[in-house]
Amino acid sequence: MDAVHVFEKPGRVSDHWTPKIVAQFNGHDILVVKIKGEFVWHQHPDTDDFFFVLKGHVVIELRDGQVELGPGDLYVVPKGVEHRPVAKEGAELLLIEPEGTPNTGDPETAVAKHWI
Repeated sequence: MDAVHVFEKPGRVSDHWTPKIVAQFNGHDILVVKIKGEFVWHQHPDTDDFFFVLKGHVVIELRDGQVELGPGDLYVVPKGVEHRPVAKEGAELLLIEPEGTPNTGDPETAVAKHWI
């Protein structure tokens, strides 16, 4: 068994907004993702959305405000709450979500997730 070097994994990702699975536990995917710019407004009706900033700065926009995050900060968007992550300069995140959760909240528009 090998340890997962979480801070090194985003270096293996070239595209933005394409979460990559680095581990799993109890039916959940642990993912890393590079982000830059604005994501689509979306919600997850059946699960909370966990964000942990590895590098950079992220704003989680909510319809009634926003949450600013820097390296080492985490925020959990409650299920059903519409939100949009924004990273003007680019950022790297660790995500934890139930296996198979679509990143857009909609299986029709979600990207396929692969292991790295």
